[in-house]
Amino acid sequence: MGKAVQLTVIDLASSIAEADGVTLEEAAARVWERAEREEIRIVDPDPPVTYPGYLSPTYSAWLWLLVAALATMLASVYLLPQAPPFTLVRALTGFLACLYLPGYALIEALYPQRRELEELERVALSVGLSLALTPLMGLVLNYTPWGIRLDPVALSVTSLTLVLGLIASYRKYRYHALTLRMAK
Repeated sequence: MGKAVQLTVIDLASSIAEADGVTLEEAAARVWERAEREEIRIVDPDPPVTYPGYLSPTYSAWLWLLVAALATMLASVYLLPQAPPFTLVRALTGFLACLYLPGYALIEALYPQRRELEELERVALSVGLSLALTPLMGLVLNYTPWGIRLDPVALSVTSLTLVLGLIASYRKYRYHALTLRMAK
């Protein structure tokens, strides 16, 4: 190995864009491809050292999008009127919250590294696991005093998804912290 040269990603992409006559976006894509092939290593100059720091939108944008999707579902269920065309919005957000998000959060918890699964595998497993988790929640709710009604279902889907999302973000943080220690 040769001597390590430190450049910012933007400087590297700019030099590639200038040398190869491509746009900055194409050059940035080439930098990302080289990083994925481990030809270059991209290092965060100011990484978070604590879990609350890792929860910032810079590192955990996926978690905040998950929270926003759940908040949208709850808002559409409780704030929108039960009349067309609002029923369509309620149905779409409800389907997303019940048939994708719980499985997505579980997949993120089980496979915290992006390279462990392809994107299509993540989507397929998210749907499959949601199709397994949601009926199990219904089964459990059926044997509680609250039963299977709107409020308990909305609360249980939201709670389970948030708990799985927080577990996933913590696992991602631990992996991130481990890679930082190994890089030193």
